[in-house]
Order: sequence, then structure tokens, then C-alpha cells
Amino acid sequence: MASCTFLGLGVMGYPMAGHLKAAGHDVTVWNRTGAKSLAWAEEHGGQAADTVEAAVADADLVMMCLGDDPDVLAIAEQAIPAMKPGAILIDHTTASAELARELDMDARDAGIGFIDAPVSGGQAGAENGQLTIMCGGEPDTFARAEPVMDAYAKAMSLIGPAGSGQLAKMVNQICIAGVVQGLSEGLHFAKRAGLDPELVIGAISKGAAQSWQMENRWETMVAGKFDYGFAIDWMRKDLRITLEEARRNGARLPVTAQVDQFYGDVQEMGGNRWDTSSLIARLEKPGE
Repeated sequence: MASCTFLGLGVMGYPMAGHLKAAGHDVTVWNRTGAKSLAWAEEHGGQAADTVEAAVADADLVMMCLGDDPDVLAIAEQAIPAMKPGAILIDHTTASAELARELDMDARDAGIGFIDAPVSGGQAGAENGQLTIMCGGEPDTFARAEPVMDAYAKAMSLIGPAGSGQLAKMVNQICIAGVVQGLSEGLHFAKRAGLDPELVIGAISKGAAQSWQMENRWETMVAGKFDYGFAIDWMRKDLRITLEEARRNGARLPVTAQVDQFYGDVQEMGGNRWDTSSLIARLEKPGE
């Protein structure tokens, strides 16, 4: 069993840290809001640290799950110098590939390993320990970290060197954006055409149109219920990072850029915390 530290106890990090403890690892947690660290420690029996430096000092592996590039950089700048030689820093935040490469260099200089390891599966995946993890880093570092991350993973892959995990997560978000928009338009069309959405989905979900989004979200989309997954505010953050990377590498993402703007429309409707399937709401907005 490993000595682990988890930095960031949001809707993802809180249950992920819990799975580490349940798997038998020695877990210390830190969160900007100290009350959440104490609540986690009381619930799971681990330790709550007052500072980042104290949290990471004795850890074999340090996991982060934070908000955006500036958050990751600020915490990593505190964590890396305080970590013991040979330890591994794992960033589960969805952040830029550029930052991942920067942190990898900083980690190397400090004599520690680094893995960028963004996750897919949303809050439900974190709570159920069924996340998909896309990793970038050195093979030997990944081999050491993989058995520990397995506590909250359904699937895990090393894609390539540092930054590759973040790039793979961008591919994930590109694909989701297009699929959810297509599903939204299909369901909207079916309703306007006077069809029973349940019968339509029953017919097409066994063919080429099938997708995870269709299987798991069509019913709540038709019902106008959008509190079942990843919030639009976070999706737009991810798409911003993706579109910035596309501008750097020359990739053309016209559908992704359009869907990002559609999510902006939903935000203007007050749907900042609605899940990503709420794209259908802008199509069915009264008066539209």
C-alpha cells in the first residue's frame, strides 16, 4: 500500500480520495476550504493537512484535482519543492498540455515523477470508482502509479509523453460535444415531428446512431432534467483549452467551436450548472 495525498476535494476529488482510502492506502487530504478536508477525514478516517507542504511531505504519490491552469500551477509550485525525492505528482485536472509539459520539467528538476492524468466519467464515475483515465508521462512512472490510480479507475491508458493525457482528454471533449449536439437535434426533431421519443430511441439505439449519450441521457433530455453530470461551466473551460490548442497545432474544429457557442447560449439561459446534455434546452427555448 502507498502513502498518498489528495489535493482538491471537489465533486471529483472527494470521492476519488475516498476510493484510495477504501483500497487500503494511507491518505492525507488538503483543500482550500479546510472544513471540507476535516469532513473528509471524519468520514473516511484519513488525515487532513493544514497546508499543501505538510500534506505532501511524506507522500509516495500526490494527486491533484483542481479547477484550471492557474489553480494547478499555484498548488504545484507549493507541492513540488516539498515532495520527497522519487515521489510522483499526478494531475487529474483537465488542464492544458502546455502546463503539463511545464510541470513535467519542474518535477524532473526536483527529482520526482509526473503524470498528467485527466479523467472522464463525471461525478458519477468518481463516486462509483469507474473513471476513464488518459495519461501522459514516462512508462516507468506510469507503471508505479497505475496500481494506485486503479482504486478509482474503470480504464486507464498511457497515451504518450507528458501532455499526451491532456491532449487525449481534448479529443474526448471534441467527440462528446458533437455527439450531444447531434442527439439534441435528433430528439428535438422527433418531438416536432410528432414521434414518440421512446419508440424512436428504441429503434435507432441498436444501430449506427448508438452512443453512451443516447443510452444514458435521452430520457432526461426529453424530460428537461439536466442535473446528471458534468456542468456546462466546466465543459466550456475544457473546450476553451481545446480550441486554444487547436489554434496552436492547426487543427480545424468548426463543429466544436459552434457547440462551444451553443453552450454559451445555455449559460445565458441560466444553465451554468446544468449538465452537458442541456444543449437541447436552447433548441426548445420558448419563442425560438
